[in-house]
Amino acid sequence: MDAATAGQRARSDSVSSTTSTGSRTRTLLRQRLTQLLTRIEDMSSDDEASQEVSRTLDEAYQLCERLIPTEVFRLHMLTWNVATAEPPEDVSSLLQLDVQPATDLFVIGLQEVSATPIRFISDLIVEDSWTHAFMDTLAPRGFVKVSSVRMQGLLLLLFAKQNHLPHIRDVQTTYTRTGVFGYWGNKGAVSVRFSFYGHMVCFLNCHLAAHLSNMLQRVDEMEYILETQDFESADAPHVLDHKVVFCFGDLNFRIADHGLHFLRSSINNGRLHLLWDRDQLLTMKKKEPFLQEFQEGPLNFSPTYKFARNSQSYDTSGKKRKPAWTDRILWRVKPKILPSEEEDDRTSVTTDDGQDEYPLYVHQDKYTSDMSYGISDHKPVIATFSLEMRKCWDTPLVQVSPEGVWSADQDADLHYTVLEDFMSSTWDWIGLYKVGFKSASDYETFVWVRADNLPEVHETIQVTVDKDEVPLLGGNFVLGYFSTNMQSIVGLSASFEILESKRAVMEGLVPENLNGLHK
Repeated sequence: MDAATAGQRARSDSVSSTTSTGSRTRTLLRQRLTQLLTRIEDMSSDDEASQEVSRTLDEAYQLCERLIPTEVFRLHMLTWNVATAEPPEDVSSLLQLDVQPATDLFVIGLQEVSATPIRFISDLIVEDSWTHAFMDTLAPRGFVKVSSVRMQGLLLLLFAKQNHLPHIRDVQTTYTRTGVFGYWGNKGAVSVRFSFYGHMVCFLNCHLAAHLSNMLQRVDEMEYILETQDFESADAPHVLDHKVVFCFGDLNFRIADHGLHFLRSSINNGRLHLLWDRDQLLTMKKKEPFLQEFQEGPLNFSPTYKFARNSQSYDTSGKKRKPAWTDRILWRVKPKILPSEEEDDRTSVTTDDGQDEYPLYVHQDKYTSDMSYGISDHKPVIATFSLEMRKCWDTPLVQVSPEGVWSADQDADLHYTVLEDFMSSTWDWIGLYKVGFKSASDYETFVWVRADNLPEVHETIQVTVDKDEVPLLGGNFVLGYFSTNMQSIVGLSASFEILESKRAVMEGLVPENLNGLHK
């Protein structure tokens, strides 16, 4: 069993299995190094001895690599063309919140979010209703919205478990218009890229040209998006420079040739495999090299378009559109290594030469649709992935902590220390967040970092928060250092309690005897 396969059983096994074999590996390592030392002592100038030393060194290096543990993170992805509908009352089943092992990242891509001029302008000022629905569902579970990007009806959301926030850096978003010769944003793609524990990943939410006859246009649009989107980054300036790319959305590929009766008969009888060879995306993957670099799980769920609204029946209107797998989730690793015949085609690994110091394994655990939602003529598509990786680093850029007891009865102090050199700014700020906060802007109050000059590495800076800015009622809070250049929280304190203030008691905001405080 290779490392990629072994890491897919369970997240909790990924570290413990490495630990359990550690002592045996160390013994083997000592043996190999002893052999190396012996070879060096006996080494002459002949080529055979040099080759033997080289082989022994390679083996020792590989054993050293295995001592570094990997961890498995779970990614939950959702794509849905919502057809301008408002969100349902409950979106929790779309997120599968109670699965084990628990999810670490949520990436949600929507298409055809209501984008009338008045509605779109209001959404620029206040979060749109779909974003609110997902934030309200995920925040109580400890997930924070890291980033979002909107282009007319296209919306892309990224949520992360709170403890991962300091390890998500270099967040950037962009978009590409392809509608009306590239001048209109009803079609195209929005993307978000970021570094996750040092691994560069990119997500593209796409809405490509519609209709059965536009297969080649869809391929051209997809290739154009991948080639032209770029970012301000020396390490990964283009989409395909990222270690992992997820391309998903309403890609609009249809099922060609088959008649409507055959399509519905195959779907109703569970013979979906009879339709795969006429799926336009699968057909074009055989011809287009750039598509061959992308992987997709098997289409073992019914086509997700086109449905009569508020039903599980396919379109019965006058148009009678043929069912199709328009809604898809693809992924690509860099550089691509095609799986052998013995390997699971849902598993891939990034490597430069077969001995990447920080490999990243991607395995798709689930690829399905949710037929229970009927507000749109599309059904939502869900995919979950296991990302097994060696962290390139595991320490925050900034350490931030409260000092002493906090309450609104007195000024409060905090201190922060820059642990590593990074592109900090006097526009950076430290936010006070209530536990369960929804996004970096969801702070109770904030203070600017030191304005006169940037701190040195390991220099500790103290900052005071005015008592009038401290919440009167208290509660459990965290402090977060937000980097304007990285557009992310790069330091997060442990949770701490702010006491209810005497002022709050005097004003009757809390019971008089709460926390032993009296009038």
